[in-house]
Amino acid sequence: MWSVTLQLMKKSLRMLIPAGIAIVIGTAFIASTFLFGNAMNNSLSSQLLASFGQANYTVAANSNASPEDQRGRAAADFHLDAMRAIDGVDGVRADARANIEASKAGKHISAVAIGGANDAKLLPVTVSQGRQPKTSNEIVLPSGTAQQLGAGVGDAVEISGQASTVPDGPDGPGASLSGETARHMQVVGLSDDPNGAFAYYGGAAIVNDADLAALQGLPSFDTVQVPGLYLDVNPAQADAALARIRPLLPQNFTVQSRQAASETALKQMNGGGMSPVTVFLMIFGVIAMLVAALVIANTFQVLVAQRRRTFALLRTIGAKRGQIYRSVILEAMLLGLVSSLIGIGAGIGIMALAVRSDALGKALTGASTHASLVITAPVIAVPLAFGVLMTVLASLGSARASTKVTPLEALRPMELSEAASTGYHLRTASGALITVAGVALAAFSVVRMHGYISAGEPTQGSGANGYSIILLIAIAGCVAVFLGLALTAASWLPKLMKGAGTLVSWAGPSAKIANANVQKNPRRVAATGLALLIGVTLVSTIATGAASSKETMNNALNTRYSVDLVATGYGLNQRSASKISAVRGISHTLYAPVATGIVEESGHKYSTLLVGVADAGKLQSVMHANLGGVQIAGKRALFPKYSALSGKAMDLKDTATFRAGDGGGAAHVGSETGSGKNAGKALSLSVDQSDFRQVSDNYDAVVFVDDTLFASDTLTTQSHILLASVDPHATNLVDTVQKAQAALGSDSGVSLTGPIAKRISWEGIVNTMMTLLIGLLAVAVLIALIGVANTLSLSVIERTRESATLRAIGMTRSQLRRSLSVEALLIALVSGLAGIALGTLFGWLGSYIVFSLYGDIALPFDWKTNGIVLLVAAVAALLASVFPARRALKTAPVEALAEA
Repeated sequence: MWSVTLQLMKKSLRMLIPAGIAIVIGTAFIASTFLFGNAMNNSLSSQLLASFGQANYTVAANSNASPEDQRGRAAADFHLDAMRAIDGVDGVRADARANIEASKAGKHISAVAIGGANDAKLLPVTVSQGRQPKTSNEIVLPSGTAQQLGAGVGDAVEISGQASTVPDGPDGPGASLSGETARHMQVVGLSDDPNGAFAYYGGAAIVNDADLAALQGLPSFDTVQVPGLYLDVNPAQADAALARIRPLLPQNFTVQSRQAASETALKQMNGGGMSPVTVFLMIFGVIAMLVAALVIANTFQVLVAQRRRTFALLRTIGAKRGQIYRSVILEAMLLGLVSSLIGIGAGIGIMALAVRSDALGKALTGASTHASLVITAPVIAVPLAFGVLMTVLASLGSARASTKVTPLEALRPMELSEAASTGYHLRTASGALITVAGVALAAFSVVRMHGYISAGEPTQGSGANGYSIILLIAIAGCVAVFLGLALTAASWLPKLMKGAGTLVSWAGPSAKIANANVQKNPRRVAATGLALLIGVTLVSTIATGAASSKETMNNALNTRYSVDLVATGYGLNQRSASKISAVRGISHTLYAPVATGIVEESGHKYSTLLVGVADAGKLQSVMHANLGGVQIAGKRALFPKYSALSGKAMDLKDTATFRAGDGGGAAHVGSETGSGKNAGKALSLSVDQSDFRQVSDNYDAVVFVDDTLFASDTLTTQSHILLASVDPHATNLVDTVQKAQAALGSDSGVSLTGPIAKRISWEGIVNTMMTLLIGLLAVAVLIALIGVANTLSLSVIERTRESATLRAIGMTRSQLRRSLSVEALLIALVSGLAGIALGTLFGWLGSYIVFSLYGDIALPFDWKTNGIVLLVAAVAALLASVFPARRALKTAPVEALAEA
């Protein structure tokens, strides 16, 4: 049967190609995922080991160490001199560092300094010019720092350190010491940081141990806090040397090899298992392979139907049922094996190109470094196993079907029976029950969540268990509904296509034939539609959830923050206000005087910022809050209902006493805080309260008063504040904020804050995640669209004589081509619409469960993303019909009517 199987595959090669492409895409995705994970681990390992230099051993606190020991011990506790004297220890470097500021000619640059090492290969940076420091007051500067300062080898710079603390010693706790004032040091070398050990600092300066201690304000290096050591140990003498090193170490400190340290760090980062990123990407790889399995199942279903006569002849000449069965399985194994190997090669090729780019290395490490292509056993084994296993599993039904036909029955020309079977009815019944159970679970989660929110139960601490259960029930409901609908797809999806086809049939004879062809083999069409439905449902779910999250969070921000933009600072003036007003997208502004102080009421004291406004109407133009009926005149003031600092209600009576002075947050407003002739003077204000929030989070309350109180010197103007509202529909929010910041760029001491920045940040995160997820799911959609092309190709092969008959009775080439296009559109659009409807419902359910905690939930329909998905499906379906149509039109009617 081996040679027979190969001959059958060779004869059906064109039919196998689409299924093979689906496997190639899926396995290439999985292989690329593992390679990406390997590159990430390799980059992280290199970054983690960058501080080692070329050290092959390290000393660090173990898991039993106290938090104080984790931060380090005094250098004297490590007995460095005794350690250096051990045979086999070629070098020792203490991992000590100090934050410094380097200055020259009025320029100031922050940097980090480390101690030198007699063994240069223990340094985490390289000295590219000059030499290491030999005596005090010598320094090696990072090349970038030196360039910014305009300093070179031989120049003098001023170096100042920061405060430090002497570690606890045998004589008692250490004292807190001040950092040394600026000292003149000579630049004796420049350093580079090729491995990114100090990427966030732009490299590291090098000083000798005495200077390192002095820069921390410590009397000697023995008192410098050292979290660990790096050792250069001769491998030939390692065992003996390590045995002598261990007794010299402080309690709860251990020595381990470079490799062991790397593996330990990676396990801690990955939670002791596979990288979370790799697991996350693997989920989408598995989804892609499941969709590919549907394409493969369709292919083998038609192959077996076409080979019924061949299998019957083989049975007639002595082939057994088991041999026929094994032949189909063998064909599936060979298809899966070859396609998987091609996919693995493609995945390796894609990643080989990617690692050449600095962009990948920067994405993995945050530094401009090259990523590495690391090929391990899972890169080959896992996608190969997935590809072969999924192909074989997808072919099992067809393999069983190949053994159920007797030689006499198979000799008659017939297609694979579409008659209902016991298995079909059982699958439909079980799928319906699962769907009903899923709907019930989803409904229960919604009802329970509504009660949860109404009761105001917490989502953290002890109350989190209830919320977690609701979330799990909702997820289980969605999974059950999806699984149930997938099991019953052969029942309901063809009916949807039939209904849509009935409407389309009015368009002409081509549409009528297309509708009839779709109904001819409903199970195959349902399997193809299901493959597309899976991908579209997932895309629509994510798009709906993202749209809901953005709208819900925008509403929540409007509730929690009543003013879009707030500008404060001692440099704020009327000119600054005019600049902001001129920015496109800023709809209204309010420039007002402010005073700080304390409001006392019923024994409570609230830090307060008083803002002078002309009237409530002017304030309403820049505030998202209902100020209907509010009056701000004379000594009648508008207070908030809730404290911005504690979030608790401010229970105020008809009057409240304001006492001018430092309100606790005044430094953020102006330079004259707590000053003025009225400092400490009491002012009685009539209270009017409204629910506006977070005008400033530096005070309990921002209170709006009549600006005539400032004009009459009843209140002293300490500084000014600018409130601005943004029209979200007038321009891009990011562009508006950037232009507002640029407008204030020349005004020193002015800061711009507000919820618009938070909204931009939130939308950026959501958009990035949505783009990533939809991009990953596009692999599944691509495979599903290949399935549409495959189904059309198989249908054309089956309907060769039928197409020829239509041609013979007068159907033109364009009409036949058009019928295939309509057939493809019916499959793609009906499946796509069903997927969008299902995905939208899933997205709404998930959004309600997750985002209703933050405020009034928004349940939008994402017209843009869903429309793009449908458009892509339609265009791809039309393209998928091109090659099958060419095949259908190649054969002349007379030839096609002949027996194949």
